[in-house]
Amino acid sequence: MTDIRFALAQIDTCVGDLDANADKVMHYAHLAAAQHAKVVVFPEMTLTGYPIEDLALRGTFRKAAWDKANWLATELAADGLDDLFVVVGTVGTDRENSKPRNRLVVLHDGVVWAGYDKHFLPNYGVFDEFRIFSPGNKSMVLDVDGARIGVAICEDIWQDGGPVAELAKQDIDLLLTMNGSPYEEGKTDTRFDLAVRRAAEVNAPMIYLNQVGGQDDLVFDGGSFTVDADGTLLQRSPMFMEDLALFDLDTTAERQSVGVIADKPDPDEEVYTACVLGLKDYMAKNHFKGVCLGLSGGIDSALVAAMAADAVGGNNVYGISMPSMYSSDGSKDDAADLANNIGAHYDIQPIEPLFVAYQKQLDLEGVAAENLQARIRGVIVMAYSNSKGLLAVATGNKSELACGYSTIYGDAVGGYAPIKDLLKTRVWEISRWRNKAAAAGMGIGGLHVVGNESGSAGVPLPDGVMIPVNSIEKAPSAELRPGQKDSDSLPEYALLDQVLAMYIEHAHGRADLLADGFDEATIDTVMRLVDRAEWKRRQYPLGPKVTALAFGRDRRLPITNAFRE
Repeated sequence: MTDIRFALAQIDTCVGDLDANADKVMHYAHLAAAQHAKVVVFPEMTLTGYPIEDLALRGTFRKAAWDKANWLATELAADGLDDLFVVVGTVGTDRENSKPRNRLVVLHDGVVWAGYDKHFLPNYGVFDEFRIFSPGNKSMVLDVDGARIGVAICEDIWQDGGPVAELAKQDIDLLLTMNGSPYEEGKTDTRFDLAVRRAAEVNAPMIYLNQVGGQDDLVFDGGSFTVDADGTLLQRSPMFMEDLALFDLDTTAERQSVGVIADKPDPDEEVYTACVLGLKDYMAKNHFKGVCLGLSGGIDSALVAAMAADAVGGNNVYGISMPSMYSSDGSKDDAADLANNIGAHYDIQPIEPLFVAYQKQLDLEGVAAENLQARIRGVIVMAYSNSKGLLAVATGNKSELACGYSTIYGDAVGGYAPIKDLLKTRVWEISRWRNKAAAAGMGIGGLHVVGNESGSAGVPLPDGVMIPVNSIEKAPSAELRPGQKDSDSLPEYALLDQVLAMYIEHAHGRADLLADGFDEATIDTVMRLVDRAEWKRRQYPLGPKVTALAFGRDRRLPITNAFRE
C-alpha cells in the first residue's frame, strides 16, 4: 500500500513578479510540509504569473524565470524541504526553435527534477497561445514513492486525445492537473463534469488545481477540487480566496476517502465576488490605495461604489456628486445615502457653473449639450484621480456598452470598469443580493476573497442596508435633460437584455433573432445600436470578465465594418 498526501496550494500570483511568486511558493511549501504532505501542487505558470502574453517572447524574461526556478529548488533544499515534491508552473524555452513553452516543473532534492510542457494550446476566447507558445510533449508520469502520477496542464484535459489519452494507457494512480482557468458564470459545473470524464478515462482520481485572483480583465476563482475515478467529489477548496487543501491518496483502495468540501456560493454572490476580487487585485497589483467615481444616485454607480467599499474599505472610496440643473433631489439624496452607508468620502461638485461657461462659448444643443455635461463630470473625476492618486472607476454596465449609451471621455473615463460585463438586469439582481447579504450581517469587506480570509463579517452597515432601495427601484435615467429616462432611447431593459444576450453572447444574426421570437423593430434597433458602438467599446476601460463572452478579448470585431444584416 502507498499512502501519499497531496497539498493543493491555490494561490494568487502576479504576472512578472518572480520574487514575490517564488516567496509565496516557499511559504506554502513550508505549510504543506508541516501538514506532512509529500507533494504540493501550484497553479499554471506559478512563478511567472498567468497569462504572461508577449512577456513570453522576451528571452530575458524567460531566463529570469528559469533562474528563479533553479533558485527555488536550491532554497527549498536548504530549508530542509528536499524530500518534498513541489510542482510549479513557469515558462521554458524550446531547444529546437527557441520558442516559449508553458511548462510544469517538479522541484525535488535541490534540483529541477522533471518537466512537462503543455501539449494543447488554447486559441479561443481570451486565449491566444498559438502565437506565443510551442506545443509540448504528449504525456509524463512521475514516480512518487512507487505511485504513478500522471500530469497535465489546463487545456490538455479539455481536449480529447493527447496527454490524457496517453496516460489512460499507462496505469496511473492519479491524474494531477495545474490550471489557470478564468471565471465565468456556470463554469464551475462545466469543469467538474469535465474532470469526472477524465477521471473515468484514466480510471484514477484526479486533482484539479486552479489559480485564484485578478489579472487585468480576468478573474481566477480557485475552487480547486479532487474527484474519484467514479466521479465522487472528494475535496473542494473555497472560491476566490487562497487556500491550502489536503488530499490523501491510497493507491490500494478501490475508493478514496472524502475530505473537506467547501460550500458553493449563491450564483449572485459568485458574480459579485468575482467583480470585487477583480477590482481589489487590479488595485493591489498596480499600487492604487483608493478609488474615485461619480455618484449619481443611480443603481450603476451605487453598485460600483459598494463593490469598491468591499474591495478596499469605504474610507478609501471617494464619491463625487456632480449635480446639474436637471438632477432630481431624490437622486442627490440617494447618492448621499449610499456614501453614508459605505463610509465613503463624499464631495459635491455642482457642474452648472462650468456648463454655463462652456455654453457661453459653444452654445450647444441636443445630444451635444447632453454629452457636454457628461464630459464635464469626467474632467472632475479625473481631476480627483490625478490630484489624489486614486483609481478612477467607470460605472457603465454591459447593456449600455453594447448600445453605445455612454459618453466617450465623459462617464466612460477611468482606469477600471467593475460592472462592464453585467447586463442592466443583472445589475439589479446583484444589488438586491448585496442588500440581502447586508441584512443578514455581511458588513463592508465581509466577502471571503484573497486578502480577506479571516471570515470577518466586515464593518457593520447602518440599518443593515448597503445600496439605497430607491436607487434599485426607480426608473433609470441619465438626467441630462428634463424628464429623461433610459427607455426614451432604448427598449425596456428586460427585453433589451434578452436580445443582447442572444446577439452578443450567442452570436445570433437577424434571422436567428427573428426565430427566437423577437419583433423586427426591436431587433433592427438593437443591432443598429450595437454595431455602431464598436469604436466606443474599444476605448472603454477594462473590467472583470464574468460571462461567457465579454467585450474585449472575447469579441474582436473591426471598428470599420460596412456589413449590415
